[in-house]
Amino acid sequence: MNFEYSDKVKELINRVTSFMEEHVYPNEEAMHQQVSLDPWSTPPLMEALKAKAKAQGLWNLFLPVAYGKHSAGLTNLEYAPLAEIMGKVMWAPEVFNCAAPDTGNMEVLAKYGNESQKKQWLQPLLEGKIRSAFAMTEPEVASSDATNIELRIDRDGDEYVLNGRKFYISGACRKQCEIMIVMGKTDAENDNRYIQQSQVLVPMNTPGVTMVRPMKVFGYNDAPEGHAEVNFDNVRVPVENIIVGEGKGFEIAQGRLGPGRIHHCMRSIGIAQRALDLMCKRVDERIVFGRPMIKQQSIREDIAKSACQIEQARLMTLKAAQKMDNHGNKAAKDLIAMIKIVAPSMALDVIDRAIQCHGAVGVSQDTFLAHAYAGQRTLRLADGPDQVHMMQLGRDLVKQITS
Repeated sequence: MNFEYSDKVKELINRVTSFMEEHVYPNEEAMHQQVSLDPWSTPPLMEALKAKAKAQGLWNLFLPVAYGKHSAGLTNLEYAPLAEIMGKVMWAPEVFNCAAPDTGNMEVLAKYGNESQKKQWLQPLLEGKIRSAFAMTEPEVASSDATNIELRIDRDGDEYVLNGRKFYISGACRKQCEIMIVMGKTDAENDNRYIQQSQVLVPMNTPGVTMVRPMKVFGYNDAPEGHAEVNFDNVRVPVENIIVGEGKGFEIAQGRLGPGRIHHCMRSIGIAQRALDLMCKRVDERIVFGRPMIKQQSIREDIAKSACQIEQARLMTLKAAQKMDNHGNKAAKDLIAMIKIVAPSMALDVIDRAIQCHGAVGVSQDTFLAHAYAGQRTLRLADGPDQVHMMQLGRDLVKQITS
């Protein structure tokens, strides 16, 4: 393993870091204020920052090298440190057009979409003109087992008719969200549970699509992105809106979630590192019992443990990224599962220690820590809960050893 970055990546690290320091960190409070004025619309400040990043070529950095002129030409390993830097501010990835769920949807359309779908939906997503959502999770079934989903996709002549309910659909609350990729069942009675599902493109303005309410996450509405409950009542779309074909939904979902999971982990490392940096500053300045907090042995131990955990997760993430590059996502699935299990829990540990060092301020709105904690706790569920990853990883490891 060689994790030494090329001159190209080192330059990008410096450029993204400089952009964050010049344009993102100083605007955190201003962004929150603009969001509070119009919660479900992209703030003007965000659009201005996107234009700056795009003009500097810091755009679509996540997109794999295979996707030509729209890609920055980076491998997963090369993108990893950039995602870590962006992850230090929860809304920063959008500035660089590297935010979920758009990243996963763009990869799906780039890999599986036909030319018409790419022109209509992929192109404006790559340009950052619109936002999108991925509708899979449902309230009535355990969606961690994707074969459970119940939304019906029934063919009626030249159209598909969708009926069902989804929730926690990230991005669907936003006014600029124009398209959803919706997963449902086209062949619910098929004996093979893995080819019952399909994915179709559903414009948000399609009759019968109702945004019921924004779901909260530990009390946060995560505006302007939001996490919507969406109802589909006899929603009709052309058969041309299906992605690849009937029965391919589960396969597409697996292909989509692999890169997305490791992107989440990269950002988790970034927010954990920022929490540790903030903790170090706090304990060096704060006086308790007549001396700086850093003089307390327990504080020193918390900092040391946090640094060890972050570096362990970082190295595991880089190893997973390198294996994805060299051998493909499927070959790297064990490492992807490992880091998805490890990174959010690691970030929770580090953020919790930082909160403890900040006392009451740590749970207030005066730092990013409380919201970051809620986000990382949610990530233990997003893209598959820990238990599912551990179940599958344990199964696969035993097979490898005993076969």
